[in-house]
Amino acid sequence: MGPRPDGSEGCDHGKKFGGKFSPQDEHVSDIKVAIKTEAKKRKRKERTSQTKPAGSRANLLYLPALIMLFRSIGDGAADMSISLVISAIWALGAYLTKEGIRAEIAFHERQSARRPAIPRKFFAAALSGLGVAWATYYNDGHAVASLLYSVCAIGLHIAAFGIDPMKDKSIEGIDDFQQDRAQKAIAEAEQRLIEMSEAIRTLRDRNLSTRVHSFAETARDMFDRIAADPNDLSAARKYLTVYLEGAKEATLRFCDLYLQSRDEKAKRDYIALLDDLEENFADRTQRLLENDKANLNVEIEVLRERLAEEAKKH
Repeated sequence: MGPRPDGSEGCDHGKKFGGKFSPQDEHVSDIKVAIKTEAKKRKRKERTSQTKPAGSRANLLYLPALIMLFRSIGDGAADMSISLVISAIWALGAYLTKEGIRAEIAFHERQSARRPAIPRKFFAAALSGLGVAWATYYNDGHAVASLLYSVCAIGLHIAAFGIDPMKDKSIEGIDDFQQDRAQKAIAEAEQRLIEMSEAIRTLRDRNLSTRVHSFAETARDMFDRIAADPNDLSAARKYLTVYLEGAKEATLRFCDLYLQSRDEKAKRDYIALLDDLEENFADRTQRLLENDKANLNVEIEVLRERLAEEAKKH
């Protein structure tokens, strides 16, 4: 619009205004973050799709414990006590089976990993056998039959859920010390992400939870890269320690402030911080991948030169 008769400038109402914190841009940004987060979720679910059915079947192990528990109602004190003990044994066995499956999933997700310190599925199978033996002997009093049923229960448990990983998984060409350092650094960084997520959850704000989850998934991409090649730890250590620790402290301070004031400016500033962190983490992860590719190309060229020299000799 041109100048008005009074000399003031008119406003062009047809012009589209926008900005970093405009509602429309925020809405579009939220959609993009949600799409990216869902894609990362699907990517991680695909890695564990083979072990999830076993985790679902493990829930059925609680059924015998519940049946025994309800069956004991109305019995005498002694019979009820025995039934409760058997139920507890079966429930503990079911719990250890679930935990063993989770440990196995984590073991297979990593490029390098130590075998579980506690063989949970082994103890779960033993508890299942013990519960069956005790329940059978309690009902008919035959020791041999109880032993046979117990052996069958242990065998069926192992057949259904397998055994715990028995050997450490390491990357060829990288010593155990480097792998241990990388795993320790990743575990500490993961704990920082967990503390961030737990703090944000107290605000009951879906948008903030989605943003934090998106950043956490981007950070875990870096963790996966380091797990695949522990030599990258030196180049990324500052991100796993200084930056993540700073992000955690900023999250805790923001949560304290936002719970009291619901300050929208503080919320926008915090989201902007998450966006910057996510961009930097993604950029560093990409550079780690590019460095690995460059190193591989160098190795290929050196190998080609050697093959060419050997061909000339012959």
